Amino acid sequence: MKELFSMDMKNYIDDIKTIFNRPSVRGINIKNNKIAVVYSKKYDLYKIPGGGINKDEKEIEALKREIEEETGLLVIDETVKEWGHVLVKEKGCFEDLFIQDNLYYFFDCKDKLGNLNLDEYEMDEQYELKYVSAEEFLDKNVNSNHNGYTDLTLIKREIETIKLLIREHYLS
Repeated sequence: MKELFSMDMKNYIDDIKTIFNRPSVRGINIKNNKIAVVYSKKYDLYKIPGGGINKDEKEIEALKREIEEETGLLVIDETVKEWGHVLVKEKGCFEDLFIQDNLYYFFDCKDKLGNLNLDEYEMDEQYELKYVSAEEFLDKNVNSNHNGYTDLTLIKREIETIKLLIREHYLS
């Protein structure tokens, strides 16, 4: 899978003793020049849906699971296409180095919705499925104060991903 871009926050110590590696999947569904996103009402920000790949889980299985859990969208298997990956390195919450390889896929979805299955923190953030334009996405994620949200790396990754989708003419 091609590298879309990487983000090395360089905020970790030189003498790395503990590393947490968390591969994840992200799903891109575009309809009528709008992208499906998870909107966090609590933090007033948009996220591309997706999450961690469980042990012994294949990437596409994780993609389908995460998309349905967070948005209710049901992925149509034969429409899934690789786009690329974004490697992120930064100081972890509990470890010296946190590495996340985000695998991005395009997909189409069924007309009906499946079942949401939000984690406790996702319920707390009040996740909601929305389709937004690139302009709306960037305006919200660049200009909102995000009500105290602290994962600035995630916000930066999401902004750069949308900008790349625009540059590659998937969104305008």
